[in-house]
Amino acid sequence: VLLRPASGSRQQDAPGAADGLALASDPGGTLNFLAMVENLQGDSGRGYYLEMLIGTPPQALNILVDTGSSNFAVAGVPDPDVTSYFNPELSSTYRSQGIEVTVKYSQGSWTGVLGTDVISMPKGLYGSYTINIATILESENFFLPGVKWHGILGLAYDALAKPSSSVETFFDSLVRQAKIPNIFSLQMCGAGLPVSGSGTNGGSLVLGGIEPSLYTGDIWYTPIKEEWYYQVEILKLEVGGQNLELDCREYNADKAIVDSGTTLLRLPEKVFSAVVQAIARTSLIQEFSSGFWTGSQLACWDRTEKPWSLFPKLSIYLRDENSSRSFRISILPQLYIQPILVIGDNLQCYRFGISSSTNALVIGATVMEGFYVIFDRAQRRVGFAVSPCAEADGSPVSEIEGPFTTADVASNCVSSVSFHEPVLWIASYALMSLCGIILLVLIVLLLIPPRCQHRYTDNDVVNDESSLVRHRWK
Repeated sequence: VLLRPASGSRQQDAPGAADGLALASDPGGTLNFLAMVENLQGDSGRGYYLEMLIGTPPQALNILVDTGSSNFAVAGVPDPDVTSYFNPELSSTYRSQGIEVTVKYSQGSWTGVLGTDVISMPKGLYGSYTINIATILESENFFLPGVKWHGILGLAYDALAKPSSSVETFFDSLVRQAKIPNIFSLQMCGAGLPVSGSGTNGGSLVLGGIEPSLYTGDIWYTPIKEEWYYQVEILKLEVGGQNLELDCREYNADKAIVDSGTTLLRLPEKVFSAVVQAIARTSLIQEFSSGFWTGSQLACWDRTEKPWSLFPKLSIYLRDENSSRSFRISILPQLYIQPILVIGDNLQCYRFGISSSTNALVIGATVMEGFYVIFDRAQRRVGFAVSPCAEADGSPVSEIEGPFTTADVASNCVSSVSFHEPVLWIASYALMSLCGIILLVLIVLLLIPPRCQHRYTDNDVVNDESSLVRHRWK
């Protein structure tokens, strides 16, 4: 095994239920799910995107599909890292709202102006729809070199929308205007293929329902714990069939979400450390550089060798809709030991598709490429089914099994103290107001003549311990 410095790839940092909603295709109506099959392109390293026509006359742009944010935004001015942008001055139907908006992600941010315009999707719903759209005027580490998308389609809940939850999201607008069911589903086909490659891997975003040809077996559903991100409840992790034996609350610290806009499987630091130790212990490689696990180095093998047989399977247990049961989704090494770079004629280099996180467990593209994922907002649940395209060398690289009992885990693995971001803002303003009142009182006390001041004793001293309010942006 040869170790090389990692390339410049950067992270962007969502019984089985056979009764899942599957609407019949209607070639003459709004919904034609078969027309949405293979409507995505991309790869797990740079995201999957959908072609969209914006404005009048229409301007064609590729839009990144992101279930971990809620704003629909497109490049609104030329940028060195994008090949196209939306020019609102050329659209007769564009209406500016004159509201500035800034969105920050785990990596990167942008600032733009809110407006509305009509959109249509060549491989989506029939018809045109009026949508809130932010034109990006400034950005930092958002558009990356080589990406083939020009904007982002946030498909999470309005609680994450900026500048406030009053901004109707793209999908909410479609549900209201097209009168489609409040459900969408996502398949990303990149298993075992080089990441950050040609960007021609396929995928499907089905708006309004489920397309049966995109999955095999049953759909297993887990409840959405909180409607902001697609927050779910993780019960335990296994590496090579061995339970990590961590308190289940560690897996949900401080949230566990399903997010197509995140490249890797991201784990809270304590969980990440345990997973790395378990993989290193059960793999057939006795000595392995720490740089591979942290993402600073690539591991390279002769191109005739396939290193996947050296690594164990990774399983994530999710709580079933019946809370006394669980099911597990498993990914084989072909999904988390990812080919990324070819050196010369003989070497293929791989990266570790798992990273540590300070504030969430994120089921990102590393895992999602193994499954057809259903975001059933109407019934407040996320479904997983095996994806037929999750194969490498003709063999499946993902599995779903269940049901299992939850008798060995806590009845609730999610912290009871969980706030939507708007609540955090309210709390922040309340604290600032309180601080202002206290400051005003202190100023008044300072202006009072000394003879009127109270002489404090030791019993009068009060210690005030403040809490930090953290932004819960992706």
